Amino acid sequence: MHEHSERRYRTGDKHDAHGHRGGGRGRGGRGFGRPGGWQQADLPPADDAAAWLTGRLPGDWFTGAPTITVDREEIIVIGDLEAPEIDKITDGDADETARNSAALGRIGRFREDTREARMKIADEAEGRYGRKIAWGAAIGDTRALFTHLAVPVMTRLRQDERRVLDTLVDAGVARSRSEALSWCVKLVGEHTDEWLASLRDAMTKVDEVRAEGPEL
Repeated sequence: MHEHSERRYRTGDKHDAHGHRGGGRGRGGRGFGRPGGWQQADLPPADDAAAWLTGRLPGDWFTGAPTITVDREEIIVIGDLEAPEIDKITDGDADETARNSAALGRIGRFREDTREARMKIADEAEGRYGRKIAWGAAIGDTRALFTHLAVPVMTRLRQDERRVLDTLVDAGVARSRSEALSWCVKLVGEHTDEWLASLRDAMTKVDEVRAEGPEL
């Protein structure tokens, strides 16, 4: 369970899917969300989220500026931590397993030591941007994402498309159609990074042009 959501559950507050208290906002009492398409008319803009969070985070948490990614439901903040001096206790003979374990231990300490502060920052950011905040940390190639959302995505597939998923399930690549679909999305993302980046840039430019238009 998300650290931030866990506290809200314990206190008995009623919130919608984006962390806002009951009653909703917008048309028909609806909370932040998006009715369809990629236009986000009823979702607070998050263009400045990376800048705001970078300025809001304590300067001694990470060794540099954190990596911040934003989508409709979530903002993920991942920062690099200073590597532990494992060589001092192994006489310079630490292997990859020892280094990875030391890195995970340092990341775990950071997670516990900063928990309350991160929850407070998440409160502020969620109120500002209408999205959940997830946290992570990295040391070299060792990376841990503490808590994040797994958002269900409903879709309809024709037989040829279903057969693709069933082939992955029957071959043991995935345990279910939903897991197979997730695998396909990851595969597309890995092999089309440049195209997806260009598409996002184009969408951003359209948003900027629309924002400059006359008020209706």
